[in-house]
Amino acid sequence: MRTISQRRQTFRELHQSGCFAIPNPWDIGSARYLQHLGFKAIATTSAGFAFSRGLPDYGVPRDLMLAHIHELVEATDIPVNADFEHGYADDPDEVSANVRLCVETGVAGLSIEDSTGQKQKPLYEIGLAVDRIGAARSAIGDSGVMLVGRAECFLVGQPDIDEVIRRLTAYAEAGADCLYAPGISTREQIAAVVAAVAPKPFNLLIGGPDGLTMGDAAALGVRRVSVGGGLARAAWGGFIRAAKELAEAGSFDGFANAASYAELQELFKVGS
Repeated sequence: MRTISQRRQTFRELHQSGCFAIPNPWDIGSARYLQHLGFKAIATTSAGFAFSRGLPDYGVPRDLMLAHIHELVEATDIPVNADFEHGYADDPDEVSANVRLCVETGVAGLSIEDSTGQKQKPLYEIGLAVDRIGAARSAIGDSGVMLVGRAECFLVGQPDIDEVIRRLTAYAEAGADCLYAPGISTREQIAAVVAAVAPKPFNLLIGGPDGLTMGDAAALGVRRVSVGGGLARAAWGGFIRAAKELAEAGSFDGFANAASYAELQELFKVGS
């Protein structure tokens, strides 16, 4: 097993050139399978993990999320980036304290959002949002953990690309190592954000078949591509279809595309 320090160094090196996929497992088994496929890094998904616990996205309390992040770090030998939501606090000092706890899990990177979770005021004022990124940067210190600054504009009903760029460039100046704007999807939007935050790397979310490939993302200058809750939802899709077939038709046809028992058994014997 590589040390935490080695994984953090590897993660930083991945961001220096090219474009890599950073898929999002939701439990130990899915994390180990992604490592088995040869992915160089993985990222947690707040939605995927929440659904596995019978909770809505953003319904997982901080300590449960920290335990989940830690178990994925312990279960794999590749860098793990933590979806740390909004840092589980509004106040920068509290964000700082929580980020220190996240760093202690052994992650190689962590992201902080600028969404408040409040319908009336879905985004933090930019001054406070920048202070929160700065607090996270200070908490990370010289640990080697990469800080990802996220602009949630498109996800909270404010699809203003100029505001996205204003926020991401401010987060970069405040110490974010990588920038992320989930929800942007057109080539024009992606190219504009990549250019605005350069030379710092940009993370693109592709959570479904939107016509873009990894090659397209690379050509647009994207450094890494994550899938959010996409893999978890795909797994849920298979489960729901098979369960409905059984409940509504008494049929087992939904199991036709099930994973092989023997394959999974062999995989987890090696990975245990």
